[in-house]
Amino acid sequence: MPLSWHKSVVMKFMKNHLARLLGGALLLALALAPSSSRAETKKVLVVTLTYGFHHSSIPTAEKVLTELAAKSGAFTVDIIHGDQKPDKPDEAAKWDAAAKKALAEKMSPEGLKQYNAVIFANTTGDLPLPDRDAFIAWIHAGGALIGMHSASDTFHGFRPYLETLGGEFLTHNAQATVECLVQDPEHPAVSHFGPSFTVTDEIYIQKNFHRDQVHGLLGLDQHPNSKAPGDYPISWCKQVGAGRVFYTELGHREDVWENPAYQQHILGGIKWALGLEAGSAVPQNPAVKLSEDETKDGFRPLFNGVDLAGWKPRHADGPSTWSAQNGMLVNELAPGHHGVDLVGEEKFWNFTVRYEYMVPKNSNSGFYLRGRHEIQILDDYDSGQATPGGNGAIYNLAAPSKFVSRQPGAWQQAEVTLIDHHVTVTLNGEKVQDNVLVDRATGSELDENVNEPGPFFLQGDHGAVAFRNLRVKVLK
Repeated sequence: MPLSWHKSVVMKFMKNHLARLLGGALLLALALAPSSSRAETKKVLVVTLTYGFHHSSIPTAEKVLTELAAKSGAFTVDIIHGDQKPDKPDEAAKWDAAAKKALAEKMSPEGLKQYNAVIFANTTGDLPLPDRDAFIAWIHAGGALIGMHSASDTFHGFRPYLETLGGEFLTHNAQATVECLVQDPEHPAVSHFGPSFTVTDEIYIQKNFHRDQVHGLLGLDQHPNSKAPGDYPISWCKQVGAGRVFYTELGHREDVWENPAYQQHILGGIKWALGLEAGSAVPQNPAVKLSEDETKDGFRPLFNGVDLAGWKPRHADGPSTWSAQNGMLVNELAPGHHGVDLVGEEKFWNFTVRYEYMVPKNSNSGFYLRGRHEIQILDDYDSGQATPGGNGAIYNLAAPSKFVSRQPGAWQQAEVTLIDHHVTVTLNGEKVQDNVLVDRATGSELDENVNEPGPFFLQGDHGAVAFRNLRVKVLK
């Protein structure tokens, strides 16, 4: 037979074989590749019923959640909508009957089977669920609970719900502009914010909140209104059994709901709760961790970030105003009240100590060396000048050489070295005391034994203050 025939047969065989190989590879790739047409679309039930305060932003919330579902393609929404309950008894009865009917249809044990998540968007009061315990069991069995704003002002009389959510509304003051600090920059609910998110909204004060039971996403390190230091949670997530919970207390105002950054915040939280985005739900550990360089250099923590171990009140019968809050050592004072000084249990002679502190407007504190020499802590930002009693002064002895104070509410960094009777202080990166002689106590001292080792103590009887990252290096 001619060679051309053999060549054509071989070519045909190779072509068919190659087609079979490519076809098989293509089928395998299609089987392994995610497909939007084949993937199950998550179903989410949005509830906006209110049996308490009715937010004017609810229609905006419903619109935004519907749009986010459509644009993302990740889920669909059904809505149990609630207008404000009428005042007239007959109309109120009809309203209540309609609400109960909708809840019975959608949130019964059977109705919940069709949903992957339930969103409580600005709900309030005790909603008349057909079976509250079954709803909690549904979450723990793998459902998702997502709450916005007053979801924490819902079911005050039903502890299993509040424990599942992770917090409970206590109160709020006037709306405020706050800088929410991002506590997990990798979580999809907050990764787009950068270090912080500034927003004007109605900020809640929570109760029955436990940091060791949630994974923090957004928080404040000062009160939203008074600006006194403290830990104030804004948003968190948590794992409950096989289910997931995401909550943000933001969302009182219409303009917040319409803010693209907020929309990305709740979309990321929803997708995480639905298992569509990866993110941790492990509670963060507030324990102090020194840098590798500081550890090698001989520094060690003076405050562990978790509790008051190693510290005690100056007066055992004094008020208990100090607490450990999310890595901060916080002195909180009620208006018109005095606090108590906090004294370390270990004594030192020569050392370098580093610490950060924050004071609100018009507050006053001090960091005492050996319990006898005070490095002044004071909000003197508005004065604009260094004074003998000002921030960074060695009280009653030496004014700082320059004015470097930061505004109230900002964290300030100090490094102090005490060798024998000479002190050097660096404040906010600037040397403000250079080898100053301190051979006497400066006031409010524990004792006057200036030639003996002594403890650090933190002045707490003058005003609110917070410390963090306290660490010391012992010198010979």
